Amino acid sequence: PAYPNLQGGFVWDFVDQALRERTPDGSIIYTYGGDYGPYDPSDKNFNCNGLISPDRVPNPHMYEIRKTYQSIWTTPEDLSHGIVSVYNENFFTDLSAYYLEWQLLADGEPVQQGVIDRLNIQPGERVRLVVPFSASEAPAGKELLLNVAYKLRKATSILPAGHVVAYDQIEVAPYTAYVQGVAQGKKRVDLYRDNTRVIVTTDEVEVTFGARSGWIERVRLDGKDLLLEGHAVRPNFWRAPTDNDMGANLHFRFGAWKMTDTRKKSDLIEHQGNNAVLNFVYDLPRVEAELHMRYEINDRGEIAITEKLVTLSEKENMPGLFRFGMQLVMPGTYDRVDYYGHGPGENYADRYLSEPLGHYRQLVSEQYYPYIRPQESGAKTGVRYWKVVDADGRGLQLRSDLPFSASALPYLQDDLDDGFAKDQRHSGELKPRDLTVLSFDLKQMGLGCQNSWGALPWAEYLLPYGPYTFNSVLTPVKKR
Repeated sequence: PAYPNLQGGFVWDFVDQALRERTPDGSIIYTYGGDYGPYDPSDKNFNCNGLISPDRVPNPHMYEIRKTYQSIWTTPEDLSHGIVSVYNENFFTDLSAYYLEWQLLADGEPVQQGVIDRLNIQPGERVRLVVPFSASEAPAGKELLLNVAYKLRKATSILPAGHVVAYDQIEVAPYTAYVQGVAQGKKRVDLYRDNTRVIVTTDEVEVTFGARSGWIERVRLDGKDLLLEGHAVRPNFWRAPTDNDMGANLHFRFGAWKMTDTRKKSDLIEHQGNNAVLNFVYDLPRVEAELHMRYEINDRGEIAITEKLVTLSEKENMPGLFRFGMQLVMPGTYDRVDYYGHGPGENYADRYLSEPLGHYRQLVSEQYYPYIRPQESGAKTGVRYWKVVDADGRGLQLRSDLPFSASALPYLQDDLDDGFAKDQRHSGELKPRDLTVLSFDLKQMGLGCQNSWGALPWAEYLLPYGPYTFNSVLTPVKKR
């Protein structure tokens, strides 16, 4: 080590300092500063910044700490022959108490697996190890990932046999199925326009735009609405500020993006070949920018969306963005998530190492993590595809030309947003709505987490003022 007299960094705090209470309707909340009567000198929920909840349930960031503190590390050496390097970071403990379990994933699904029972690796030693997977026998054209996990051979006084003490994921073959745009349709889609709406119709899908707004206001598949009435598919530059965001006053500094007016100033609606193409340009005067939206729809009902931000100001200190993406709202019956990306827990640009890539199926009700005070929650990064469907498998699928970020929550964004001051709110008081809010982003700003009183995320995890382009494809999905 560079500094042998230093043991390393420590995380402050270990546990959220709050008390469990029940509301009059019986909901469980955690109370914090401001909840305890007229004499209450504490600083709202500032002391609720621990790795675990008051009831000792690990918070999502606890898993990131666990991952970064592990003492066995696996890196690629010669994957064509299955050779990896295993480094035992322990100073005094060999690896004889553990065995290695491996899986080869093809687009997130296990296709090969096995166990290496004996690990003869001494403290501080790095050893080349052969993992007997065969990439040539895996399905062709798929992303191949090698998962390795080190597990206890025998139970200890506090841990059961089979407990995972370290794990890694190694890329064997990259993902190649990203998509940009949609194919030219074989049949010409129908395009209708009047003073209030623009309707694009295929055999099975109907997409309605507001003629004045330019936003997608309805998507129907075989006569069934996939969007909740009254909610359009709209750009989104904001998130419900986290405690760290508010500690750095970003809810003030970035506030212009929350209240940005989008004033449509031009449109061009036409056929290009058999596809319908709709272009809209908006002024964003509060942030001195333009937003260019392009939609292309083919006869399969696939909707290619290009969201392009053109910044016009050369002023210094223009506000950065929390995110650059889109948001839509579906009826609550679309309550299942099926995706390929980092998981299964929530993860963000600067907090995803603990969440390996995989194919996950979850419920929308499982996505929001109840931090003591409501705030941004539930995102997944590195997404290759993302579906939100009902019990029959009907719904919407998202893809992009790059890994993207997505979330699906039973709350409107405003439900989680305190505005410009911290109110005395508690996640336990939130009542899930009968809807699903689907957010999908080119990027979302990192969480920071260096401290909770002003430190920004590292520069590579910020979204500074500037041009961005996000290409996505929104596809209605029929029943299984």
